[in-house]
Amino acid sequence: MQTAPLSPEDPAVIGGFELQGRIGQGGMGQVYLGESLGGEPAAVKVIKPSVVDSEARLRFAQEVEILKTIWGPRIAAFLDADAEADDPWLATEYVEGPDLRGHVHAHGTLPSLLAASLGATLAEALAGVHRQGLVHRDLKPANILLGPNGPKIIDFGLAVFAESNASLTAPNTVVGTPAYMSPEQANGVKPLTGAVDVYALGAVLLFAATGHAPYQAATPMATFNLVGDPAKAPDLEGAPDELVPLLTAMLAHEAQERPSLTDVVRHCRAVVESQGMTIAQARRRLTTHTVQSPAAHTHPPHPAPPQAEARTEPAPEPEAATVPAPSPEQTPTLLDPSPAEPDGHQSDSPGVQTPVTSAPSSRRHDAPPSGPLRHSAQARRTAQQLRQVYAASAPF
Repeated sequence: MQTAPLSPEDPAVIGGFELQGRIGQGGMGQVYLGESLGGEPAAVKVIKPSVVDSEARLRFAQEVEILKTIWGPRIAAFLDADAEADDPWLATEYVEGPDLRGHVHAHGTLPSLLAASLGATLAEALAGVHRQGLVHRDLKPANILLGPNGPKIIDFGLAVFAESNASLTAPNTVVGTPAYMSPEQANGVKPLTGAVDVYALGAVLLFAATGHAPYQAATPMATFNLVGDPAKAPDLEGAPDELVPLLTAMLAHEAQERPSLTDVVRHCRAVVESQGMTIAQARRRLTTHTVQSPAAHTHPPHPAPPQAEARTEPAPEPEAATVPAPSPEQTPTLLDPSPAEPDGHQSDSPGVQTPVTSAPSSRRHDAPPSGPLRHSAQARRTAQQLRQVYAASAPF
């Protein structure tokens, strides 16, 4: 995972977590790499002061409550939070490794065996989330971290209770990442069901195997419109033959035509076994493949964090956006799009828990404890890498 040095205005400690560097940024604040007093690494998300109004604080508090209910071996764990702080913050498990999007751009697509293994692992994890009465609602490659113990799902900031009409957003709006958003999301259908995650997982697996999303356009809104159009079939070019039937079903326009997550696991397992390997062996091979890649331990050649880096590779999928729900009287427009990159695409979220953007502040969130904190070996390595690789070129 890419990190950058702290700026002079950054706090040294937040909620007992000593900060080591910046992981990512987005529309509402900053995500830091932190370390607890006991040496536990964490992704610490802080909402910037300029957006801490009553509505943002309420949404943040709701996000915290949702994260407290989500658990599972493939889910980045909730650690701590304070929604009532001057600058609200939450800490989640830090997963040391690249996100799927960064890995594919740096090292190429996954062979069908590994893509199927990834699909089985993620489908099983999402099934567990659905049993808890939740849907993720914004699954995408940047929200899949390839850690040393296997892939993990992050960023449940858009999760909603599947059985509820309640939403964390204003009425008549849809929220998600257009390139990985299901058609019913794009068309403003509510309440959403687990089928939206089946669709998004299909889009993620397509990206893992081909390097592209089901729908691609010059702007997020154009992509949004393609997704919602039943006459436009998803682009499966380059997908391995053995995965095409599953991807076709998962990316069906009608939610009821998509397979269950259990069926996704079974199909992925069949693909793995057809190549003479057990599902457990394939999972180990997937982890070995991603851990041994240079991106899993060293920083890629791009000096800036994912949200701000200059790219020569294919443009990223757009960041999660809030869009008014379609109606006969109006054409949907982005309410608060993230800054566009030179090619017109919005920059993508980094592979961390609900990445956010920081605004410099001279305020200290917490005074550091008396005496020097002891750093783990991992923290020392991370700090040394930051000094050597990023200090001269960090865009902060």
